Amino acid sequence: MAGMTRTAAKAELVQALGAQPVLCDVYDAAALTTATSYFRPDLILHELTELPDTVEELPVRRTDNPHIRIAGTRNLIAAATAADCGRLFAQSVAWELPPCNGANTVRALEDAVLGSGGVVLRYGQSYGPGTFYPNVPPVGPPIHIDAAAERTIVALNRPTGILTITDNTATSD
Repeated sequence: MAGMTRTAAKAELVQALGAQPVLCDVYDAAALTTATSYFRPDLILHELTELPDTVEELPVRRTDNPHIRIAGTRNLIAAATAADCGRLFAQSVAWELPPCNGANTVRALEDAVLGSGGVVLRYGQSYGPGTFYPNVPPVGPPIHIDAAAERTIVALNRPTGILTITDNTATSD
């Protein structure tokens, strides 16, 4: 099992979690394709985000996440195709986003993943350790970070489609 990260510091975390770290930037399509082809994965779990470390930084970094969801997803699908990887799962959101970058970006990501035969995982807003909401669930549809991980593992046997993962449900759309 391999886990991709862009930073050497996080490579140590990936290794500590039991995966072989792959230091690669999703924006470097050639390197991503080379790394993916080398590992020849049966499954790719796309959890790419470009979120800041604090909620306060969100307004000034609002365009970062849409960029990785569009360009990163496009590069990851191309790399998966080149590596003959038959299963792609990608995170999305289970709440309404505003028009323009928000909703349009989610639609583009989901259309690309579904168009490649993948599975879209629509997560509620994460809460728990290491999230923007460490102690209290957010207002929108929430999902505890541990429950999200557990339900994701169960979902890895699903066929193509959309799965909503929140505290209250895990449904197919």
